[in-house]
Amino acid sequence: MTLLWIAFALLLLPALWLLVAPLKRARAVHDAQRDHEANDRTAEQNVAVFRRRLASLEEARERGDIDAARFEEDRLELERSLLEDTERLKRAPLKPSASGRLAVPVVMLALVVASALWYQHEGAEGDLALMGVRQAVMSDPQGSPEMLIERLEEQAARQPENPNVWSMLFPLYRDSGQGDRAIDALERLIEIEGRHPQLLAQLAQIEFFVAGRRLTERVQSLVDETLEKDASEPTVLGLLGIEAFDRGAYQEAIDHWRRAIAGMNDPGSADALRQGIQIAQQRLGQAPEGGAATASQGPGIHARVRLDEALAGRHDADTPVFVVARDMAGELPPLAVARLTLGELPADLVLDGRHAMSPQASLAQVEQARLVVRVSAGGQAEPQPGDMFGQRAGVAVGETAGEPVEVVIDSVVE
Repeated sequence: MTLLWIAFALLLLPALWLLVAPLKRARAVHDAQRDHEANDRTAEQNVAVFRRRLASLEEARERGDIDAARFEEDRLELERSLLEDTERLKRAPLKPSASGRLAVPVVMLALVVASALWYQHEGAEGDLALMGVRQAVMSDPQGSPEMLIERLEEQAARQPENPNVWSMLFPLYRDSGQGDRAIDALERLIEIEGRHPQLLAQLAQIEFFVAGRRLTERVQSLVDETLEKDASEPTVLGLLGIEAFDRGAYQEAIDHWRRAIAGMNDPGSADALRQGIQIAQQRLGQAPEGGAATASQGPGIHARVRLDEALAGRHDADTPVFVVARDMAGELPPLAVARLTLGELPADLVLDGRHAMSPQASLAQVEQARLVVRVSAGGQAEPQPGDMFGQRAGVAVGETAGEPVEVVIDSVVE
């Protein structure tokens, strides 16, 4: 920022010089004007011309060329012309050359203050500070996403009305598994920028995943508002496709995903939806579009989920079961999420890139993962008392053609 203000000062110097330069010439201009006025003979010349014309009129009257009435009329015209010429020659008293010198520094100060205030209001000082924070963290040998979040939170406290600080914090919170903070950051961004369809769609998406891929009343409200503003918004259509797929409405999922692909600019996301369409068509017993669907998308985990016999009969068959793959350190958001029902257990499934919650977090980023399976009686994203769960750590991520890794649901949340 210091270099920026130095640059501003250098740019102001020519403008300030233009204000000061006339003061150096003021004395010479004053003396030249005074000499000009002192030696001006214009009034005397006008009087001499008047006298000559008046004498000519008198001679014309004496010769009889004009009568008395014409003489008086012409004489009055000459006198009127002389008065007008004399009036124009009247000058105000010449002011001293030092007059007005105090106004120059006042104007200079006003120029500097006005320039600084204008930049504070219209400039991008806050964005430069954000860029400086990002560069400082990236160049720090111990730089990390946590450090960047901490520094950006400091900037958010200093410039809470800058939308860019919230747009930077939102994906960092999301990718680090801080769903609630990601929602808060996105809501703050919407307050500043307005309820644009793209922002509402992102808010609906993150709330959908935080709620355990459930279409809550809050998510549905955001979806409705987004589609009212933009009926072809791809993020919301992709979300609706996921929700339909999870409840087994495969044709509905296909329809939503096809509409989403039509409005997408990201080839990677579009390819992921095409993979989903192929799987949905397989579930419907249809021939997949573009040939057979691949068994997996990228490295993944082949898992088998079963319920311990001691816990059988505790919940209904349609109770949702969430299968979640997380990184071993627990620093990233869920890498893959799949949904089953209790009645489908035991079940084999493959977790891979198709089950990623976002492009920034997938199984392709890790070599080992921790599988967590939870039977959610209330369908909530967070564990509730009475939920049943099982987990297994250190599961290798890679080829999915081999024997499945078994995860047994054998515990109850107290």
